Amino acid sequence: MANLFWKKDSQTKRLIEAPFKTEAEFEEAIFGNAELLEDIFLLKRQVRGGNKPGVPDIIGIDGDGNICIVEIKNVAVDASIIPQVLEYAIWAETNPDSIKSLWLECENKPDDLEIDWDHFDVRIIIIAPEIDRVTLQYVERINYPVDLLEVKRWVEGDNQFIMVNQLEQRARKGKVRPVRGMTTYDKDFYRTERNAVSTEAFMQYAHEVQAIIQKRGWPLETKFKKNYCAFATGFFNVFSIRWMGTKTFAFVFKFSQKEANEFAVPLTKYDSQRNRAFYYVEPNKTKVHDFIPLIEYAYKRFAGG
Repeated sequence: MANLFWKKDSQTKRLIEAPFKTEAEFEEAIFGNAELLEDIFLLKRQVRGGNKPGVPDIIGIDGDGNICIVEIKNVAVDASIIPQVLEYAIWAETNPDSIKSLWLECENKPDDLEIDWDHFDVRIIIIAPEIDRVTLQYVERINYPVDLLEVKRWVEGDNQFIMVNQLEQRARKGKVRPVRGMTTYDKDFYRTERNAVSTEAFMQYAHEVQAIIQKRGWPLETKFKKNYCAFATGFFNVFSIRWMGTKTFAFVFKFSQKEANEFAVPLTKYDSQRNRAFYYVEPNKTKVHDFIPLIEYAYKRFAGG
């Protein structure tokens, strides 16, 4: 069992690991804290109807419009879980109308999610307190993108500390199997999906932000996705530049509305459901320099500074 210590000022406290008592409690903890699943919008929990085999309990859609099969187990898991989630992924691919119906039934749908119901990709997310590392070898051999997340909880008084560890594949020598859905999102891709002039501006803003991050030595990775460019650490996005249509894009920060209104840059809109602040960009008018206070605040807030 891992030990977690919390040092505050001159006092060090040893925290007590507090495993979730039931799978239902585990699910509540995951879905009650949206940040733990990053950019995934939950369509519905317990989708299964009539005990039909091969139908997942939990379905979501991520920021790129991928259908997400979310499998949560409150026990240690190993590679034996792979056939089960593969069955769910195949169901999702072959039943787009069922998933679309769930989407249409949802209230408060994010207005910036773009879903191509004829050509969507499926993404698998497995969450458990502990995942056998051998599972990674099986993940490498299937044609779906898979995220393996270990989630554990520690308690100190009224405070809860939740650890999220994403298992990552190590670079391997020899032939690497291509994974379906791993499209390269670059300028050429955006030009086929978006306005050409806006694409040039989008890439320029992304590279200017990247230069600011590198100058400050922050350990953030620039990740170009289908619908946005994220500045991330591991599984989590600190902030992003997101397409809002074929011509329009915006800076997006995970601030409270009160925090967002404290900056000099005027807020364009606020998504209270997912606690996201949107600042639309006017190319050749909006200056990246004006966003430095927001970028610094987002990074320090995320890093606990």
